Amino acid sequence: MKRTLTVIVAAAALVVSACGSKEDLSGSSGQSATGEVVVGSADFTENKILAEIYAGALKATGAKVSVKPGIGARELVVKALQDKSLGVVPEYTGNLLNYFDQANSKTSADEVYTALKSKTPSGLEVLEKAEAEDKDVLVVTKATADSGVKSIADLGDGKYVLGAAGEWGQRWQSKIKELYGVSFKEIKTTDAGGPVTVDALKNGTAQVANLYTTSADIKANDFVELDDPKSMYPAQNIVPLLRSDALDDKGKAALNKVSAALTTENLAELVKRVDIDKETIANVAADFLKTVQI
Repeated sequence: MKRTLTVIVAAAALVVSACGSKEDLSGSSGQSATGEVVVGSADFTENKILAEIYAGALKATGAKVSVKPGIGARELVVKALQDKSLGVVPEYTGNLLNYFDQANSKTSADEVYTALKSKTPSGLEVLEKAEAEDKDVLVVTKATADSGVKSIADLGDGKYVLGAAGEWGQRWQSKIKELYGVSFKEIKTTDAGGPVTVDALKNGTAQVANLYTTSADIKANDFVELDDPKSMYPAQNIVPLLRSDALDDKGKAALNKVSAALTTENLAELVKRVDIDKETIANVAADFLKTVQI
């Protein structure tokens, strides 16, 4: 849901976005005047880290690379790829497929990825997906998990209060009832996986919360992720989205090696190092690239 929000929220602000204005993104071919490949990112920590990792991997092949971080909405990012303002961006398979195919009903990782490859518009392509995902997940405290709540199916009918972003009910309330027979005593509007949601779970005003699999708050607070055996939430594997002519074979191979090295666990650690430990994105990305043989 966080990635879907990123698509919608910035739509009204595209003209005034400092990093995403027409002036910033027009008049190039995914390269700067010096022939650099332009790597873009959405406007949140994880995506900015991934963009720096992609840029570093491409530099290791001898390419000249620049980064435009914090562009924002998916509409703008895709348009910038198509008009050759950007060369490559880190994306998420489930939400990207839904963007290209609103009628999509696929949820499993392999099905989503296969469908995405067939629905990606001509002139664009996706490379190999990572094992790493940043997807919605329902979490509970360890005490609630120890009481027997291990799966979404264990939540029952009207037993618990859920803390989630305002649109959660509209998007998922009927789906969770259909798949699991689950309803909530109340759906408390908090925020999109941020501190308000975390505090609601910690102080007991909510007993279930909607977070994301790379959230540093899960491990920091000893929260427990609930199993989703019926795949209510679609797969959201990290995947490079690029203009087909933006990279040579060496560049594409380098990004595929990055994807092979990314796991949900190490991506969550990278986000923690920036958001909680206050390290710089550049240093965190550089450290990760030391583990990848380009």
